[in-house]
Order: sequence, then structure tokens, then C-alpha cells
Amino acid sequence: MNSLVKTFTAAALIAVSTFTMAAERPGSKSAKANVNLSTADFALDHYVAVTTEGESAGVEQLFAEGFSQKIQASNAQSYSRTAVIKSLKKQKGEQLNCAVSTEILEESADYMVAKVTMKFENFSKTDLVTLEREGNSWKVSKSINSYN
Repeated sequence: MNSLVKTFTAAALIAVSTFTMAAERPGSKSAKANVNLSTADFALDHYVAVTTEGESAGVEQLFAEGFSQKIQASNAQSYSRTAVIKSLKKQKGEQLNCAVSTEILEESADYMVAKVTMKFENFSKTDLVTLEREGNSWKVSKSINSYN
């Protein structure tokens, strides 16, 4: 009798977990999923994935509240955190056709400056990214872009 109860309990648990997994369709998870930003390297890698590979998970989590982006061109432009996040969300799933390289220019316990170079067919984009530790995670606080 005891083994019969265990068998029915196991069958019920399997059925419930199967229905639960079936209810979670692929892609049904929110774009606000937590991303591991516990190190500057993880945050930098995620920044590159967001800006070049169309990654959308954890976009809000990645950028500091005071984030700003400047684009150095003939007419310099500045963008707020909200504008950049909105733009990146629109690019969800779009992968840029470029070769990406990163170089750490300066690093300390709570601060990092990195150079992200994206080489396209006819031009390249250089992005100087400043990351800062906020509590237990790292966030992008500033981005300065130039094209050549």
C-alpha cells in the first residue's frame, strides 16, 4: 500500500511538472531577466552582446541610473539612459555584421574603462565604455562613440 501511494505521488509530480514546462513557451520569459553582472568583465561582455548581438535580457539592469551616451561626429549628440535602452530594445535579435574587439584601458576595484572596437566593412566604430561598481554588481555609466 505504501509503495502504491509513492507511485501515485511520483506520477502526479511528473504530470504537474510536465504541464508547467509546457505552459512556459520559449521566449515567454521577460526581457527583465536577471543577468550576472557581478564582475566588470561580465558586465562588459553583456554590454557587447546587447549592442552588437541584439541581446535584450537585462538591458535595464546593465545601465546605471545616470548613464549617458555621447556620439562624437560633426554634430556631437548626447542620449539619455532611457533613449538608449529604448533604442536597444528595438534592436532585439538584430546582430550587427562586424568584428568586435575589446581592450581594457584602465581598471581598479570599483571602476573600469574599456575600448570596444566594431569593424564593419567600410568603417569602424570605437566605443569608450565606463563601468562602475554599484553594490554587488557592475553597471555601464558612460559611453562615448566615434566613427572612422
